[in-house]
Amino acid sequence: MRRVLSSEHEIFRQTVRHFVESEIAPHHARWEEEGIVPRDVWLAAGEAGLLLCAIPEEYGGGGGDFGHSAVVIEELARVNASGIGFPLHSDIVAPYLQAYASEEMKARWLPRMAKGEMIGAIAMTEPGAGSDLKAVRTSARRDGDDYVLNGQKTFITNGQNAGLVIVVAKTDPALGAKGISLFGVEEGTPGFAKGRKLKKIGLLAQDTSELFFDEVRVSAACRLGEENSGFPYLMHNLPQERLIIALRAAASIESLLDVTIAYTRDRKIFGKAVAEFQNTRFKLAEAKAQAAMLRAYVDQCLGLHLEGMLESVDAAQVKLVATEMQNRLLDEFLQLHGGYGYMSEYGIGRAWVDARVMRIYGGSSEVMKEIIARTL
Repeated sequence: MRRVLSSEHEIFRQTVRHFVESEIAPHHARWEEEGIVPRDVWLAAGEAGLLLCAIPEEYGGGGGDFGHSAVVIEELARVNASGIGFPLHSDIVAPYLQAYASEEMKARWLPRMAKGEMIGAIAMTEPGAGSDLKAVRTSARRDGDDYVLNGQKTFITNGQNAGLVIVVAKTDPALGAKGISLFGVEEGTPGFAKGRKLKKIGLLAQDTSELFFDEVRVSAACRLGEENSGFPYLMHNLPQERLIIALRAAASIESLLDVTIAYTRDRKIFGKAVAEFQNTRFKLAEAKAQAAMLRAYVDQCLGLHLEGMLESVDAAQVKLVATEMQNRLLDEFLQLHGGYGYMSEYGIGRAWVDARVMRIYGGSSEVMKEIIARTL
């Protein structure tokens, strides 16, 4: 029993694991071929209580805490369900709405998101602006009781399925990053268009898209929080986003270590099991020790977050070490699978490709190092 999680969390894990193993794992390969997860899977997840676990019941959520969210993240990682955008929807988009949307918009959006009827996305990255928010060019000009949005976004997770997108836009370009505001834009709003579904080397079942905004008119009630306050809102929520990535990385390492141990015990070469060679045993022993060390650190950060004490530098550190370790160890695991590891039907090969983006999104490893370096 991990001390950071309660018996209630572990009971919930049984529900999540059953859903993942029955409703997701058997179909994920097909969704990778199709490039998208069907919306009825979201509806089923909402019915099973897997969405918006940490959002209060008054808004249709599960009324739990981030520990329940961590269970969902870990169980998806355990089967490498890399195309499932539940964590972004539930633990990145929904918290912005809970914290900053008006009561009217919370009542309009959150219950539908909890049921899986409305899928959430956040549109931050642009063709010329990633981690550098002051370079955002999408604009929102005030026009009476409305705002009019113009711009383009790219690399948007859940982009094709999205029924609601939080759009990062400049309301005062002269202020740079301090002139940013956040807006909720619903699917079907005139001028809002979904572009092509982007082709990626990994995360093949995840619908990553371009989004376009051409004179999109939204009510001022759709603004999240105060005008020109988007930057501090984004910074406040980034630690949770980076912890989500670290949780997934740690669970992925643990799951694939078990898979690799089992494979090397069964696979024979030169008349004996691959696991009998000293090189194999030493590689796996080292991976086991490193996974245990990472688990202790990730759970420490999870505990801090549950107490509201996770600082941005802590989140940067855990995200950095978890994703760098994941990429290195998954490469070792693939090597121990030999040629079969490079075949797409083997889970280790798909997980190895999927893991590469973990060092990029949520802030690249280089950005994490810069954040940490500022505290030295």
